[in-house]
Amino acid sequence: MSGENSDSATCSETTLTVNGKPHTLLVDHRRVLLDVLREDLDLWGARKGCDHGQCGACTVLVDGRRVNSCLLLAVALDGSEVRTVEGLGGDGGELHPLQQAFLDRDAFQCGYCTPGQLCSALGMLDEAAAGHPSRVTGDTRHGGPEPGRPVQLDRDEIRERLSGNLCRCGAYPRIVDAVEDVIR
Repeated sequence: MSGENSDSATCSETTLTVNGKPHTLLVDHRRVLLDVLREDLDLWGARKGCDHGQCGACTVLVDGRRVNSCLLLAVALDGSEVRTVEGLGGDGGELHPLQQAFLDRDAFQCGYCTPGQLCSALGMLDEAAAGHPSRVTGDTRHGGPEPGRPVQLDRDEIRERLSGNLCRCGAYPRIVDAVEDVIR
């Protein structure tokens, strides 16, 4: 249980399933998911970049949707499933195809944004497969894809969908290359 220096009036027991493992924590109502992951569960992959939801370094998947974990109050996620970059690979230590593609394409430099980029890319692939359009997908009423049908991912579509994740090193072309390798 966490919650040092907190009284029970400002804390709630919260259960999160993180990377397939349930965790029940006593969480201060003011704490965000990012801090709980890093400080209480020792999952350091999600990074604290801007702490304002603008850079994407803290991106994780909550119930299959990509989110900025620096903005979400952990107590509001009671019962949710959280997947971090640490949970992308298999049980035997093998890499997720996106992780392998990032390595193969040298799609990172300093690596600070890479965990958020990977989680965002995985969420983006699931969103496109489910038929969720982006700004560049095209109008479904005027020749674009049918609603609910998978969206074809080209370089413009990938760039648009990953635009919420910033890379100060400028590895964007290689990140797009890596995602393209996975969807081929």
